[in-house]
Amino acid sequence: MRLELRDSQRMPLGRATLDLEERPTRTGTSTGREVFLNWDRAVDDSGQLRRCIVCGAGDLFHEKAFPQITPLVVVLAFAGAIVGIFGLVTNIPVLLGMVLVLLLDLGILLFSRRRLVCYGCRTSYHDLPIARYHRRWDRQKAERYPAPTPGSTPASTQARGPDRAGPAAADQQPGNLPVGSLRRQG
Repeated sequence: MRLELRDSQRMPLGRATLDLEERPTRTGTSTGREVFLNWDRAVDDSGQLRRCIVCGAGDLFHEKAFPQITPLVVVLAFAGAIVGIFGLVTNIPVLLGMVLVLLLDLGILLFSRRRLVCYGCRTSYHDLPIARYHRRWDRQKAERYPAPTPGSTPASTQARGPDRAGPAAADQQPGNLPVGSLRRQG
């Protein structure tokens, strides 16, 4: 399973790849951060994810994960529509180009994969089986997890920087505070 990790303030922490069967308690991200994972009640009896392992929220939704080329295909399709409106489709290469864009667009829609996303922290889970009880995004559930307000202090103590020192080392080094620390420099 591949994860795009976020903290409780929904700020990106990096990417990680995990084995759902091993259930590691911590992992390193692509940005060099260390994240502690909570597997308590996170996997159901059939071995499928039912809770977020980063923030512990019990509500997840599924959505399609479109490839990065999708916006380019949309722009090309829009350009093809404009060309069609102006009557420039009489040329064979233009018609073949429009058919190619149409096939590319259909291929993206048919072969895009699904992913799970946490309502609370917006961590996304790719390349794993999705249980049937996970539904699409729902406004009522999303309202239970409001977006963090700008300027609020980070509440996540799960992610630490590349030093991986922890709170005890932060007390000894005044310039090195953990992510969730509320102390201020004097």
